[in-house]
Amino acid sequence: MAYHHVSDTYIALFSHFVACGVWEAVYILDGLLRNDSVLQPDTVHADTHGQSEPVFGLAHLLGIRLMPRMRTWDDVAFYRPDAEASYRHLDALFTRTVDWKLIERHWADLMQVALSVQAGAVLPSMLLRRLGTQARKNALYRAFRELGRVVRTLFLLDYVTDLPLRRSIRAATTKVEAYNGFTEWIRFGGESIPTGDPVEREKRVKYTDLVASAIMLQNVADMSDALTGLVAEGWAVTPGQVARLSPYGTSRVKRFGEYVLDMDGAPPPLVPRPLGLTEEPPPL
Repeated sequence: MAYHHVSDTYIALFSHFVACGVWEAVYILDGLLRNDSVLQPDTVHADTHGQSEPVFGLAHLLGIRLMPRMRTWDDVAFYRPDAEASYRHLDALFTRTVDWKLIERHWADLMQVALSVQAGAVLPSMLLRRLGTQARKNALYRAFRELGRVVRTLFLLDYVTDLPLRRSIRAATTKVEAYNGFTEWIRFGGESIPTGDPVEREKRVKYTDLVASAIMLQNVADMSDALTGLVAEGWAVTPGQVARLSPYGTSRVKRFGEYVLDMDGAPPPLVPRPLGLTEEPPPL
């Protein structure tokens, strides 16, 4: 399936394919590290499937803030810093304890892996897949997971108590869902890509993103003209109102083109014209 990384400016910065049925969190960091555009975000949003404990740990070492929209935290464990720690109003949330010794023992290895990822020697998805194949036996994987438990617990505490944070995360993920719906409208021939060639599949996705960007550019130009006209007529337009506008509009786009048939005018007569072929040179 096509996986898009959409910026807060509505543009798809990076798109690639991931296998159906896999946990999306494995691939969520690839787009940020392979993105070579002017925009270099340091925060990534996703749904519940876009997060896991090892991914939280790796994202933290890479300086990336992972802020997913959690469907529920009933099945997510909160970790105490030590067994003696207790909290007056939230103590029932914390059911496990962090293993700091495991993190300390493998800290140098964790940093070495993070530097290799930043240098482009290995993709995060490839690393996480390799480590995850033997998760129980792989000490480095367990160290990433333990660090991720710390980072995710801190994030969940903010997520539970900070209403503006939850609203901003929901707004960001809703924008991604709107982009997916927008590209589906553009790709009216069907959601499936009838080819197994990875190059051709990549082309289909990139071409769709290109058409989407062109439509968004025209929509922004049209909205800018309309806003300029409103201001010239004396209407008060605030930045908050403009921020609520989306370039994903389709009502003014003729998806199937426009074909005009003139049944009244007669076509001009056909006048034979010389083809102007170049004579072949004589044989040597």
